[in-house]
Amino acid sequence: MGSFSLTNNAFDLSDKVAIVTGSSKGIGRSIAEHLARAGANVVISSRKPEPCREVAEAIRDEGGSAVDIPANVGKTEDLERLVAETRERLGPIDILVCNAAANPYYGPLTDISDEAYHKTLDTNILSNIRLCGLVLPDMADRGGGSVIVVSSIGGLRASPYLGAYGISKAADNSLVRTLAVEWGSKNIRVNAILPGLVKTDFARALWENPEAERTAQERFPLKRLGVPDDIGPAAVFLASAAGAWMTGQSLVIDGGSTISA
Repeated sequence: MGSFSLTNNAFDLSDKVAIVTGSSKGIGRSIAEHLARAGANVVISSRKPEPCREVAEAIRDEGGSAVDIPANVGKTEDLERLVAETRERLGPIDILVCNAAANPYYGPLTDISDEAYHKTLDTNILSNIRLCGLVLPDMADRGGGSVIVVSSIGGLRASPYLGAYGISKAADNSLVRTLAVEWGSKNIRVNAILPGLVKTDFARALWENPEAERTAQERFPLKRLGVPDDIGPAAVFLASAAGAWMTGQSLVIDGGSTISA
């Protein structure tokens, strides 16, 4: 890196191209919005076209740069199209945020069906591996890049109801370490963000009951559940020069829940 001065902005992402999967709502949307505010050209992607279009338009209305390219991360042909269309419309990819995830089953691990188990692992792990395989070679050719996997504290803590999901997120935490070692010599950084309980539609079953929400937040040192904008800015740090010497790490953002009794 060059010399630093007060006029440098270590968080500037001007002219960078970023794909964010699962970015039509929740944490993914917040990440996309914060990347765009830092100057990145952002690709909004999830399964349904209309929500993607709405988010991209909202970012453009705010003065940012965004396009919508719907894709189902569970389909290899969709991932290939997502990457190819991004290159065609915006150029080579500098930042990849793997945020899309699935949790089709809630209950004891030994009762999960094969179908639900494979959907969880295919969506939460295999799709990330496949997407990285499509993007990392280009990053290497360009002299570097940043991959961010949105994992979960569920990969650190056991749950009697989210066993397969926790297994998939523990695997994601291992995935970032492996890719960080494999691609570090190409100046590619790979890190994970591990949110705690954030008030999103994805986690609604864990917080929508007012009593359950009160019980949960009382366990947190900060005494509140997270919101998507508690997570979005961290992606800017990991994607930018501010995080230039951080790789293979799992950044926990959970209101302190993992340190409380």
